[in-house]
Amino acid sequence: MLAIGRVVRVHGLRGDVRVRSLSDVPGRFATLTAVTVEEPGGARRPLAVRAARPLGNDYLLSFESIETPEAAARLVGSLLQIAEDQAAPLPDGQYYQHDLVGMAVRTEEGLPVGTLADILPTGANEVFVVRAADGREHLIPATKEVVRRVDVPARLMTIRRIAGLLEGHNADEM
Repeated sequence: MLAIGRVVRVHGLRGDVRVRSLSDVPGRFATLTAVTVEEPGGARRPLAVRAARPLGNDYLLSFESIETPEAAARLVGSLLQIAEDQAAPLPDGQYYQHDLVGMAVRTEEGLPVGTLADILPTGANEVFVVRAADGREHLIPATKEVVRRVDVPARLMTIRRIAGLLEGHNADEM
């Protein structure tokens, strides 16, 4: 499942909710007919989308079975998800986060660095948190200069070693 939005608050008296988009796909909500709602406690349930429209930087959604502000309030904080096979294809060189997390990371020389554990957003570019087998974490900038190749089917990322990038790691330790 892919998270495409988060319910941020109730809107109005008919059970509508305001949703913050987590998707870069233009028009993602305009054609949405159904979602899976993952509540903060982890419970999931499908909901049919009655209507969706932009509202400022967010979207206003109404669901078939949610008709009161009280019912809508139970959705606040929930993630709206779609099946992975409904995801829009990305341009070359772009990847969904779920495709990257858990991927093995190696240097261009073939030395293991660790496993991509998390992705941190920053102002300039994202940063990959790579956890080594010994528990150490390395922060790898998600730039073309450093990330040389991503092989999603093989679950392997190849990075270039640059000065200061893998401090404390030498070829014998990796």
